[in-house]
Amino acid sequence: MSGLYLDADLCEAARTLALTGRLRAECDPEYYRAAVKGRHDLTAFFRHQFGWTLEVLEVAELVRLHKRRVDVPADRGPRLERGRGDGPLAPKDVLVCVALVCEQLWRRSRMSLRELLQAIAHVCASEARQGTLPEFQVVAPDGVGKQAARRNRQHLVDALKLLVAEGTITVDADLDHAVDDEDSDLVVTAARDRLAAKFSSLSPVLLGLDALPPERHVAALSARSLLDREDVTDAGTPPSLEDRRLRMMRRLVDDPATDPGDDQTEGSPYLHTLSGRERALNVIGSLGYAAAVRRDWWQVTDPTGVGTGTSFPNGRRTERQAALALLAALPHREDPMAPLPVSEVLGVLEKAREKLPRWAAAYSGRLSALARAAAAELVAVGLLREDREDPGIWHPTPGIHLWRVRVRPSATTKTPGEPSDAGLAQDPLPLTAEIPGIPS
Repeated sequence: MSGLYLDADLCEAARTLALTGRLRAECDPEYYRAAVKGRHDLTAFFRHQFGWTLEVLEVAELVRLHKRRVDVPADRGPRLERGRGDGPLAPKDVLVCVALVCEQLWRRSRMSLRELLQAIAHVCASEARQGTLPEFQVVAPDGVGKQAARRNRQHLVDALKLLVAEGTITVDADLDHAVDDEDSDLVVTAARDRLAAKFSSLSPVLLGLDALPPERHVAALSARSLLDREDVTDAGTPPSLEDRRLRMMRRLVDDPATDPGDDQTEGSPYLHTLSGRERALNVIGSLGYAAAVRRDWWQVTDPTGVGTGTSFPNGRRTERQAALALLAALPHREDPMAPLPVSEVLGVLEKAREKLPRWAAAYSGRLSALARAAAAELVAVGLLREDREDPGIWHPTPGIHLWRVRVRPSATTKTPGEPSDAGLAQDPLPLTAEIPGIPS
């Protein structure tokens, strides 16, 4: 490592850690070995550049990156596994089940599904009266509907899927069948070393969360150490230069786009200073990312796809194609940065269907649903922002000016759609005709 920047042989391991927060020997053997070998360089890099802690647990064959942010993105978190790709964000009840499952498996590392269900139901029954845990009935006795019991079983199965995906537990049968089969004899086995490595914050009692308003909880939980009460409760104290630097650097590597002006300072934003801009570009290059930089917008991508979960603009899904059609139109509006109502999105898609009537045939009669799905695609990559008050309005970001999209109604020819910066070049697929009943 040169100074505070990474050597090339650690870049891919670092990008994977930045994306997933973990490296497992059984899933990423090459990256895992590289991270273990270069643990000191990686630890110093993440600590100095982002204030994040790297933990190498060779007994558990696991490398963990503890990513902390005060400005936690609302769309982040564990996602439920569904038939086609990732499902919605895991609800609170599923996350509660994850904690309860880990608690039970820490006591007994091997349990049948029935034993696990009974143990969790017993814990919830004893705590529900105080309101600290929800009711958790997994059978349908008097007063409990079958739908409620099935929903609880589904929450537990979703929690087990999350733990399987992160390598904490293994199961010996299909989890989906356990939702409806009350006699399932599925066995859950936990890796105790992985359970011991699961991240948990400081005690809420030590943090004094009861004495803090809810909007201050994230700041307390994301603090690098136990803060003094006056430091935690004083929300009006301006952040230090170091705090501002860490906040912006975390955004650059953790978000698809960053607004340099969103910096809590009376002076120049950190990314507008010579030292801040240089340091940010060096860190981005050190990780192997590519950046398109405007004074009012930074867009960071990973050309290799290793360090990002974003596939935009590639893909043949109708929703992705609609998003590209919308993105092509946004820079050419009379005022590109004006609020974008859903009616205007509908107008863009209707024009696309006039040129190619069979495109998006599955959305015939419900084009408004496609309009919202297209806008959601652009929100996910930082090209639109949702309006805080009206869910039918979006606000374009300066990132729309980095893209040049040409929509060609052809099913066989690729449509060039790429940011104007060569470092972000991508090749999305074109709008294609869609036959009802046949997925695009």
